[in-house]
Amino acid sequence: MSRITPLPLTAPAPLARLHLACFPDEPWDCAAFARLLALPGCFGCLAWHGRAPMGFALARDLGTECEILSLGVTPQRRRQGTGRALVAAIIAAATRRGLGSVVLEVAVDNDAARSLYAGTGFRQVGRRPGYYRRRSGLADALILRLMLNCDASLAPER
Repeated sequence: MSRITPLPLTAPAPLARLHLACFPDEPWDCAAFARLLALPGCFGCLAWHGRAPMGFALARDLGTECEILSLGVTPQRRRQGTGRALVAAIIAAATRRGLGSVVLEVAVDNDAARSLYAGTGFRQVGRRPGYYRRRSGLADALILRLMLNCDASLAPER
């Protein structure tokens, strides 16, 4: 199992390299990470295998809820519980901050991520048509939410 540590908010270049390893078709560059890390309320965590980072989660405290901006695990470390550990770390941080929910967007064609989020209690609350670019065209984004301080069954589904 990996160890999870707080994300150093001063490291856009290493995060960009890790994002490229996780999402080679849609990598975020160093400048994009620098902008995100400078946002108020930005936080996250890294997953480590030995001395090498193998996953990350980047989130933002929006005042009443937490948004997961990006979460990735390197291909060679997938399906080993790392993604679940990163999601759990973000949920724990959001709970400590007293936030009512965690929200995120996931591509409709990303079955592995959808399974991960469903397994941790996220429910679909919306959809963004044509949100993600793919080589074969566009893919819809599903908006998912996990209620933290109330009954998740009350979250609206669309």
